[in-house]
Amino acid sequence: HGTVVVTVMSNLGFHRAMDAAGIRVVTTAVGDRYVLEALDAGGYSVGGEQSGHIIYRDLATTGDGLLAGLRLAEFVHRHHRPLADLAAGVMTSYPQVLVNVKVAERHPHIAEELAAEIAAAEARLGGEGRVLLRASGTEPLIRVMVEAALDDVARSVADNLAATVRARWA
Repeated sequence: HGTVVVTVMSNLGFHRAMDAAGIRVVTTAVGDRYVLEALDAGGYSVGGEQSGHIIYRDLATTGDGLLAGLRLAEFVHRHHRPLADLAAGVMTSYPQVLVNVKVAERHPHIAEELAAEIAAAEARLGGEGRVLLRASGTEPLIRVMVEAALDDVARSVADNLAATVRARWA
């Protein structure tokens, strides 16, 4: 199908590499259950999470590290080149900063509540990064994730947003 399913935590560099290769990216909420739902809904073959859970829908319904490793080994064998050569230049990973902020209670609509602050942070990135704020599904945390072309910019923007979250809800 020329489509891969990933979560919102996937690196911006991955999205840009897929776009350059003509591969469509479907983005879901965090969790392999959401990846699986999108795979099934669209009839797609492969999807995964940044954590390394890769689902090959034609063979399994869950992430399987051994299967992913075997598929990678098969790919390398078929192309008769070292993996380092095959992977060189495919993707430039953007620096990604993740700050977990403990909060007194869950805030499932954090992105809406901080829309102005997020818009200001995105403006600072100038199209060369992205901002994601989301409530943890398992803990009383707000996860602040920022990607930018430069690590120090990502860190600064993430720290500023985390400070805003702490000031309001910690």
